[in-house]
Amino acid sequence: MTKNQPAEGSHDAVHQVRLPLSKSTIDLVAGLIRQHRNRLGTRWRKLDAGSQAIVVLAVLRHDQRLADMAGGNAVSAPTVRRWATEVINLLSARAPRLDRALKKIAKKGGVAVLLDGALIRTRRRTGAENRKNYSGKHKAHGLLFLTLTDVKGNLIWISSARPGGSSEITGARHDKIAAHLREAGFGALADLGFVGLDDQPETDPVIITGRKATKNHKLTDAEKEANRLLNPNARPSSTASPTSSPGASSPRSA
Repeated sequence: MTKNQPAEGSHDAVHQVRLPLSKSTIDLVAGLIRQHRNRLGTRWRKLDAGSQAIVVLAVLRHDQRLADMAGGNAVSAPTVRRWATEVINLLSARAPRLDRALKKIAKKGGVAVLLDGALIRTRRRTGAENRKNYSGKHKAHGLLFLTLTDVKGNLIWISSARPGGSSEITGARHDKIAAHLREAGFGALADLGFVGLDDQPETDPVIITGRKATKNHKLTDAEKEANRLLNPNARPSSTASPTSSPGASSPRSA
């Protein structure tokens, strides 16, 4: 006789959620799972590849609890976690390397890219692990990603995830973005957060940024306009200081 039986008269409650995903996304994930199973020679799984894809996407996209998805599909929560990890690894393996991504754009005639950082907000973690994921810039917890896009805003490359409290320029140096751009013959536009990233700004510049105000140099109207163009989401301000946030200077025309 099993000990963990539900209370008498209780019934499973079932609810539905609407996933904002296209059929092509589900087919892509299901195809990756199917190929992975064929490589492993797996003969039997609790769910088919398509059903596993939907379960994993519900966890990743809709933040469904593991236990809830497990109970609704007659599997255990650790199994759902293993499925999610499996899909994450399959998707990450498809991510293009920085040098290959730049070469691909160069073949299409591209000459410049846009460099920026993005914070993907996450839940607050408990204990000491909470601190490193807190971004003082965004006043939120999350993971930091660096991105390269073409001039039309199409994503070319995205970095690995870093704690939200990490510095954008430190991450860019770690990924050797300036060196990869120079090798590919590309230039990049970036906001004030990347000032100083280019290690050869005088002899062979590849990263164009705005300019920060200092005690000995106040920004001219032309420099303020250049900063605004490089950071269109900047907040207007009548003054600028060395500790101003990127693009915080006045967007007055030159």
